[in-house]
Amino acid sequence: MMNKKKELGKGLRALLSNIEKTTNPAEKVEIVKELNSSISLVEIAKIEVNPFQPRVDFNAVELEELSKSIEIHGLIQPITLRSVGGDQYQLISGERRLRAAKMAGHSEVPAYIRVANDQEMLEMSLIENIQRAELNAIEIAISYQRLMDECKLTHELLSERVGKNRSTITNYVRLLKLAPEVQNSIKKGELSMGHARAIVGLQDIATQLLVYRKAIQEHLSVRDLEKLISAISQDKKQAANGSPKGDNVTNAEIEKIVKQLSATFGSKVEIKRSHDGKGQIIIRFKSDKEFNDIYDILKDKE
Repeated sequence: MMNKKKELGKGLRALLSNIEKTTNPAEKVEIVKELNSSISLVEIAKIEVNPFQPRVDFNAVELEELSKSIEIHGLIQPITLRSVGGDQYQLISGERRLRAAKMAGHSEVPAYIRVANDQEMLEMSLIENIQRAELNAIEIAISYQRLMDECKLTHELLSERVGKNRSTITNYVRLLKLAPEVQNSIKKGELSMGHARAIVGLQDIATQLLVYRKAIQEHLSVRDLEKLISAISQDKKQAANGSPKGDNVTNAEIEKIVKQLSATFGSKVEIKRSHDGKGQIIIRFKSDKEFNDIYDILKDKE
């Protein structure tokens, strides 16, 4: 064991070689601990991009600013890699820092080295990005959904892994039910999480787009947007109950038509209309005679 400990001091290559050779679980744990606590310089040319990276958009201006900072001060926060055999590594987290280091002309970057299989790597990558990177709400939602789908995690287990309340997880994942246009607006920072949570409560995509566009055009606050959605929901309830909301003139005209039809048929007439103009006319009768009278009148109108 003493020889093994001395060998661990030879550097990153020795550590990775040892973890591949050993079959002793306790030794593997010790090597992983040393890897996780050590920072190594790794050639950028030997690093491949993480295929599980949840972030797809990088702000060009911010990337340029970070690159200039790295030129002056170097890369202060190490990236995280995993060994994929030999001298090759795969990125777990820190793609923005890696890109900026390349732009700054660096050939090496400081890194933490971890040993993980693909599923562990996916989980670590997504969790580290959620916790450390400035992801937008949609990117976080996608990351949560991928963790649940690809790592077979329930909402409860995921909340434990990322240190968030279960309700927080649910609120983010629900954003993926929004229309693509609304999701893009969230990515751009045009809508806040509060706006998004209000809109996602609407099941109909057309209504989502209606209130989203109104919120953007009129710069509605979250409270104003909630009032708008509440008013729309109330209108739909009234329409479903046969009492559509309209202006006084329209209602007066409908009442006039109802009276005229009732007088024509000698029976009670009802008109039901929805907010989009659709509806039905109901002519009631109490006997076969009234039915025949109504039929004769309609026949005469042909």
